[in-house]
Amino acid sequence: MIYDVAIIGAGIIGASIARELSKYKLNICIIEKEDDVSCGTSKANSGIIHAGYDPIPGSLMAKLNVEGTVMYPELSELLHFDYKNIGSLVVAFNEEDLKHIKKLYDRGIENGVPGMKILNQEELRELEPNINEEAVGALLAESAGIVSPYMATWAISESAVINGVKLFTETEVHSITAPEKADDLWILHTGKNDISSRVVINAAGLFADKISAMAGARDFVIKPRRGEYFLLDNKCKSLANHTLFQCPDALGKGILVTQTADGNILVGPTAADLNSKEDTSTTRSGQDLVLDKGEKTIPNIPRRNIINSFAGIRAIAYNSDGSPVNDFIIEEDAKVKRFINVAGICSPGLSAAPAIGIYVTKLVEKSLGKKLEKNKDFIAVRKGIESFKNACDERKSQLIEENPLYGRMICRCEMITEAEIVQSIKCPVGAKDLDGVKRRTRAGMGRCQSGFCSPRVTEIISRELDIPMTSVTKKGGSSYILNSNTR
Repeated sequence: MIYDVAIIGAGIIGASIARELSKYKLNICIIEKEDDVSCGTSKANSGIIHAGYDPIPGSLMAKLNVEGTVMYPELSELLHFDYKNIGSLVVAFNEEDLKHIKKLYDRGIENGVPGMKILNQEELRELEPNINEEAVGALLAESAGIVSPYMATWAISESAVINGVKLFTETEVHSITAPEKADDLWILHTGKNDISSRVVINAAGLFADKISAMAGARDFVIKPRRGEYFLLDNKCKSLANHTLFQCPDALGKGILVTQTADGNILVGPTAADLNSKEDTSTTRSGQDLVLDKGEKTIPNIPRRNIINSFAGIRAIAYNSDGSPVNDFIIEEDAKVKRFINVAGICSPGLSAAPAIGIYVTKLVEKSLGKKLEKNKDFIAVRKGIESFKNACDERKSQLIEENPLYGRMICRCEMITEAEIVQSIKCPVGAKDLDGVKRRTRAGMGRCQSGFCSPRVTEIISRELDIPMTSVTKKGGSSYILNSNTR
């Protein structure tokens, strides 16, 4: 098989590009080194759909952030993933902060951000009763929202696959042979097989610099920046009604407090530059910092309601001379044709992802030198897994009658049934491990953090994939749940 387009990386960016390209008559594949989609930065971030007042006017960040944010409501409806338009507030605690949020307001107007307003202290407290009494005002951005980033990546990837995109998982690109002549193909050498393609799109996230170097393309460096978070259970949902930011600094938007799309409260992240691109450990100092800074926004955060902590890594791009790039790298390479870098996609990359898909599709059309033909059979709607927890009593009875597995509760904390877990494994982009099931269904994300349901989920994965229980993993690779038969 010769592909028209090969996309390296199955995060939110690679998935969004693949789905947009699947609207045209093209042979497309996504190549992912992990055993599932959304295993890198896309699975561990704030889940914020930003309004777009932060990026520098005229930048790709500014343009694609605002365009992407507008696309999320309809996209979530079509693809059945959770999105909530809760708005955001940048909170000011002194006169300097008030001056800063006025600058953000002016920048947002220039970027075309709708629904912004600067609030006084009284207006802020009316919207956020739990806010620190020292807060003196805020910038309201009504267009901001929240999304489950791993759910969105799964849904968008699945839509692409339904529309003919081939997904290769556990397939790492080890080297690349560039075309010698204008009409020659790119050859991607992986641990499984060689993949030939007319166009290559580098959406490899933290490892995009490595892929670009393999292709002999633009020389840049991706440096990892770790952000630690902690998560409160859904009993704390009323702590914040909006996404609450503090005034940003040079390293990012600071510690935020926000609802999640699933009804929890998320606090974080820190910002620590690292040498390792795979160090997602949390630290005592990092967690203490999150709590200390978070309580500047919402005092007395209930520690006993913390159910999990985690860290994600952002991809920060630098030029070869060490200077920061300060924008997304989205371009057909100047040195090697038909190679498109989509790199350095840090915040607001999640917000911009749908618009990045459209932008890159235009680059592909230009790179191939022909107008792309529409795929008349494109399926716009992707059905998700129907939630038993959120169904009314009448619908719950119907679901159990239609599929008795809906009557078997596996995860009691989140009320996830066996039917939902089976569907998460059997769907077009199905789960292969416990974390994959968790990201698709929330089984194991409740108060007990899978303490009770993981044995049953392991049994179901074993049965549905027809593999021994000792072959079931937490997150692929050698992360086996069991090391021997205990019977």
